[in-house]
Formats: sequence, C-alpha cells, structure tokens
Amino acid sequence: MVRCAYSSDWEGAIKLAWDTFVRYNAPDYSQEGIENFRKFVNDDMLRKMFLAGHYQLFVAVFEGKYLGMLSLREKKHISLLFVDGDCHGNGIGKALIRFVSKYVLEEEGIDKMTVNASPYALGFYHKMGFVDLREEMEADGIIFTPMELSLVKKS
Repeated sequence: MVRCAYSSDWEGAIKLAWDTFVRYNAPDYSQEGIENFRKFVNDDMLRKMFLAGHYQLFVAVFEGKYLGMLSLREKKHISLLFVDGDCHGNGIGKALIRFVSKYVLEEEGIDKMTVNASPYALGFYHKMGFVDLREEMEADGIIFTPMELSLVKKS
C-alpha cells in the first residue's frame, strides 16, 4: 500500500494534498496562507525537483485511489503529509510515517526527521513521537509548529 512514488503519481498526490488542505487546514489559515500553499503545491519547480530525484514523494494507494502522500525535502524534512479525509483514523498516516522513517534511517543514514506541523496535524505528530522544537509560528500566512522525531534502529 505505501511505496515510493513514480513520476506518474505526482498529479494524483498533489491533488490529494490540495483537496485535503482545503477541507482541513485552510479554515485555520489567512487568505495569504491559503494562496501561498496553493502556489507551493502547484509550483512547476517542485515537480521538476521530484522528477530529478531531489524531492522525494511516497504514496499510499489502494485500487488506484490515492489515500495518502508524504514528501521529503533535504532527505529528512516532511514537507507535505496528507491523508484522504474519508480515511482519517485508519492508520494511513502512521503507515506513511513508519515507511518513511525506515527509509530515512536505513537508506539516507539520518537519525532524525523534522516537520513544520499545521495546527490540524499537531496531535497526530505528537502521537507518532514527534516533539515540539519551538512554539507555534507563522510565516507568509502559514501557521506551524517545528517538530522533530528521533529515529531508532530496531534490532
């Protein structure tokens, strides 16, 4: 179900991110924040970075439907994590975090992951073991809490 994305997954994953953001995150954001997020996910440079292998994307797909997506920048920072709203609470976000944590630790050799968590996702990240690095912040209308997860190799 969770796998590294193919180039053909980009459009479906980004559509899922936008649709989920509008439904769950946008109510907490100013118009500036919503517009900046829209520009970010629709930036062709981001797609080109993904295609060149500089921006990693992971997806949860079932029967051709995108149920979740997670993207990494700098090999360790969760840039986007979204799960289809109809699937919240079914372990898809947890599966994405576990898959990517293993990837970051074993393939990249990095023992920490970071994220700038939206207010909506804060509780989820805490349940996954992330800790706050600073209090909630705002930049360009985007509200977030910087967080970090220490990754431990399982023996």
